[in-house]
Amino acid sequence: MSREGWYATTTLLGRVVLRGLEVRRDWHDEHHLPPSGPVLLASNHASFPDFVFVGEAGLSRGRRIRFLCRHDMWEVPVVGTAMRSMRHVPVDREAPAAAYLAARRLLAEGEPVCVFPEAGVSHSYTIRALMPGVAALARESGVPVVPVAVWGHQRLWPLRRHLDERAGLSLHRGVRVDVAFGEPFTVAPDADLVQVTHDLGHRMTHLLEGLQTMPHHTPRPGERARWHPAHLGGTAPTTAQAEPLDLVPRTAVRPTWGPCASDVSTVRE
Repeated sequence: MSREGWYATTTLLGRVVLRGLEVRRDWHDEHHLPPSGPVLLASNHASFPDFVFVGEAGLSRGRRIRFLCRHDMWEVPVVGTAMRSMRHVPVDREAPAAAYLAARRLLAEGEPVCVFPEAGVSHSYTIRALMPGVAALARESGVPVVPVAVWGHQRLWPLRRHLDERAGLSLHRGVRVDVAFGEPFTVAPDADLVQVTHDLGHRMTHLLEGLQTMPHHTPRPGERARWHPAHLGGTAPTTAQAEPLDLVPRTAVRPTWGPCASDVSTVRE
């Protein structure tokens, strides 16, 4: 099967599953995603199926997005073949340089590439510490960066609230998932990578909270909403409570964005 055949087949299968679960999807400001040419997308990471919905939103603009994902997905039979054929990029957090170079090649070929700069899911459902790779890629390549937020899908795969809890797939029906695209921006050749990453964190937080505060995503009064951030009325872990769950690399840029940014005081290998 060709590369594009794998992409089309995988997309079709995903849509069948989502239709069976009665998942409603809505895209917002997708015109910010250029219809052609290289572009670097930076998405939040609230649950494992993030790329499914960001990818579908990209298809609404005729773009087949190439994602940077955890390298162990390539070790799963069939899944690994599909990921390789769709030109997604494996990321080994112990040796991330290979993923950076692969992403740079894809951008040079005019492809849209999506990175999850949090380098892991955020158990507090806020934008946690960010890796500076997006800023570095954008500075070197000169391609525009489009911030992305996806929300609602975390109800299909809830995260753990403490270390002893098991996480797993939920068959909750009727979920609504929203994907929002922010305004593109470019990074100057002499830009400071830390400052650019701080700016990206604020942009991503603004987009994400815009989705989280939509009426259909807001918990009902008195509802124990483990799938919603604590600072917006949910019962997910706070940023401080999420520290033992959020294993953040030491090279990540600590938040100056979002709720209680000062609570995120420790990063781990």
